[in-house]
Amino acid sequence: MAKPIKRVAIIGTGVIGASWAALFLAKGLEVVATDIAPDAKKKLDEFISAAWPALEQLGLAPGAAPSKLEFTDNLDAAIAGSDLIQENGPERIDFKKDLYRHLDETLPPDVIIASSSSGLTMSEIQSACPNHPERCVIGHPFNPPHLIPLVEIVGGAKTSEETIERVSAFYRGLGKKTIRLHKEVPGHVANRLQAALFREVVHLIAEGVVSVADADAAVAWGPGLRWGIMGPSLLYHLGGGQGGIEHFFEQFTGPLTAWWHVLGTPELTPDVRATIIQGVHEETQSRTLQELASYRDEVLMGLLRLRGKE
Repeated sequence: MAKPIKRVAIIGTGVIGASWAALFLAKGLEVVATDIAPDAKKKLDEFISAAWPALEQLGLAPGAAPSKLEFTDNLDAAIAGSDLIQENGPERIDFKKDLYRHLDETLPPDVIIASSSSGLTMSEIQSACPNHPERCVIGHPFNPPHLIPLVEIVGGAKTSEETIERVSAFYRGLGKKTIRLHKEVPGHVANRLQAALFREVVHLIAEGVVSVADADAAVAWGPGLRWGIMGPSLLYHLGGGQGGIEHFFEQFTGPLTAWWHVLGTPELTPDVRATIIQGVHEETQSRTLQELASYRDEVLMGLLRLRGKE
């Protein structure tokens, strides 16, 4: 039987790593974080302090406390005695391979190495691990990980099914919603879906169909509200009325596929980028990034509380 995961090492404490650390602490785990940036510890402490009230509202595990966080700029000291590594390093394959080669040589074989990578494949990363590539896996969160439940699980060519099962059970035990990718694709799933939608947003703005603010409103106050409850396939099942998804396809296959043929393939030219940048700054209404993030998180908290009743 695999040992329980009680101590997690965080490699890289930028936005994603810090958010992971906050979540792990809120779930009562021991966390040791490492980053070589000169001000990394200060920024990490500030992030956890800012995130903790929201985590308290969502509910802390028994024994959860920020005091269970350790920080060191020494990688080997950080990973020693850890049961799982959550790696959040730069999205550079040369960096990842060097890091994973070292982790593979250093860690006991039953320690899972999970990467938050959003763009690199585990097959390529784990190719640098001659000893135990089977314990390497993508555990890609959605920002911010301490609030958004989604984690995408993607194995590489040499990842074992046991690792997939262990890491999935671990994340689900934290209250995360995991999805399993059966094939490696660039960007995984959620980011590809975002990219597909944003491509059409850019096209409509570039063609002068709609403003930046109205494109955002069309998503946030229309389908986006529904997507916070159910995914598009299930919503189309409802859209089919009493006949469900079968009736939906009978009625709307023609119009839907006709729209597919006229969806845009825009280029992010300097002019298009300038139009979107100007529109975004107008839409913020002088709110700072922190004010926008606070508003986002406040609304997210309300939705999460509702979804917690399911």
